[in-house]
Amino acid sequence: MTKPVVVLVGAPGSGKTTVGETLAAALGVGFRDTDTDIEALAGKPIPEIFIDEGEAHFRDLERAAVAAALTSHPGILALGGGAILAEENRAALVGHTVVHLSVELTDAVKRVGLGVGRPLLAINPRATLKHLMDQRRPLYAEVATATVVTDGRTPTEIADEIVSLVER
Repeated sequence: MTKPVVVLVGAPGSGKTTVGETLAAALGVGFRDTDTDIEALAGKPIPEIFIDEGEAHFRDLERAAVAAALTSHPGILALGGGAILAEENRAALVGHTVVHLSVELTDAVKRVGLGVGRPLLAINPRATLKHLMDQRRPLYAEVATATVVTDGRTPTEIADEIVSLVER
């Protein structure tokens, strides 16, 4: 079974995609994002999945995408911010190197641009993002083998810290 070198988890705006791409380049491996896999599978962007079929359908697609990627991708894998909500996904992460990219609300808001293309942030994005972060933080901590603070740091600085963790 092939498994990722590192799995990145964290709130929207924590830098999973940007840091993941930087980290993959630094380690000379591929990068994969389960949100991209879901869009390819569904043939439409995530906001349209939420509108057309609802969040429950999206979460079903997400569970399938996470399970497939965890057993087939040999590089850096970024999971969608809510993937850790599913017990199956949390259980599947056991035995993997999982890095929680921790971000505080101020930096997250700057990075996500208050909800453009993010269906769960469409209404009152700042308050919703704070609620999501508060709700999910214990779950990120549960699955993480390491936590890296991203606030006020460049993707390269964050990736360098993760490389040092992985190469121990």
